[in-house]
Amino acid sequence: MSASNVDAVTFSDLSRNPRAVAERATRLGRVRVTHRDAPDFYLTAADREERREQTLATASRLFLALIKHDPTARSLVIAMPEVFPWVRHLTSAELRAFTLELVEALSDAAELDVDVTLQEVITGWRATARIKADPADYAQARTATSGDFGPVEVSA
Repeated sequence: MSASNVDAVTFSDLSRNPRAVAERATRLGRVRVTHRDAPDFYLTAADREERREQTLATASRLFLALIKHDPTARSLVIAMPEVFPWVRHLTSAELRAFTLELVEALSDAAELDVDVTLQEVITGWRATARIKADPADYAQARTATSGDFGPVEVSA
């Protein structure tokens, strides 16, 4: 979800008139606080955030239960292309592995409050699909290498 300009205030607004910003956050559910020299953040009511956490925990437990009763994760695997269209470039085994890792990462987000793992799982599997989508890139990626190729550049 992204906030519209109506749902955003500046950090200066928050500093100058915290009560009005808090009332706005209460009325809207949350407001995005923009900051020129730092990352934006959201101001939200604690009970709303607690409900979001409970929702995530319930969803992750449901997915874990589905996998427990169907180790092949057939139902989830069938749904994956609707959520992640690029999975068509993965093999069946890779798609099942991605599905399991995704559900485990959702569980970590819900139960351990570790959100970064979920995005890492998605990003890693998307990168695999991207390489496999281009036959030339995939062939090159599968060639044997040796030696040190120097530092790795990481792009966000």
